[in-house]
Amino acid sequence: MSPAAGQDKAVDGHEGLVAVGRIVKPFGVEGAVRVESLSDVPGRFEGLSEVTLSAPGGRVQKTRVRQVRRLGEDYLVSLDAFSSPEEARLWRDALIQIPEASAPPLPDGQFYEFALLGLAVQTESGASLGTIEDILETPANHVFVVRDGETERLVPALKRVVVSVDVQNRLMTVRQPEEVVVEQPERAHAV
Repeated sequence: MSPAAGQDKAVDGHEGLVAVGRIVKPFGVEGAVRVESLSDVPGRFEGLSEVTLSAPGGRVQKTRVRQVRRLGEDYLVSLDAFSSPEEARLWRDALIQIPEASAPPLPDGQFYEFALLGLAVQTESGASLGTIEDILETPANHVFVVRDGETERLVPALKRVVVSVDVQNRLMTVRQPEEVVVEQPERAHAV
């Protein structure tokens, strides 16, 4: 199972929208913006025609995408919403969002992060472990952050751990996590 293959980020408070980028700053004199990608979907930005901007203060605006080009690790994006750097500056840190429905289908066993966030997690015996609140990327594999009240569990996103994922019914089943005991090494005492 590969939860982050084709990763896009879910956006709290904007049901049905997925953040694919964040406006970093204006670029040039015609209102283009430098955008940090929040997606690892190949060609995600090159195929955009219309997006929704969501500013940290709550402002939301739909706009057409005029041009996209790669700029190092980021993208240079020209939008109909901006014609000057002053206009673009007002949207610094705004999320660039697309409808969930426009996310291309993934192969079986792979899921977008936004589809996994909020899933209830249970063991094979039906014991509730909480809900997926975050997905961490580690060098070895992704890790689901599962919370139940004050209790937080880290569940590795591995086929041997994750038994099933039912996105329709918002449920993930995992093998019973084994208790991990971490022993503190004895410290040498200074004489």
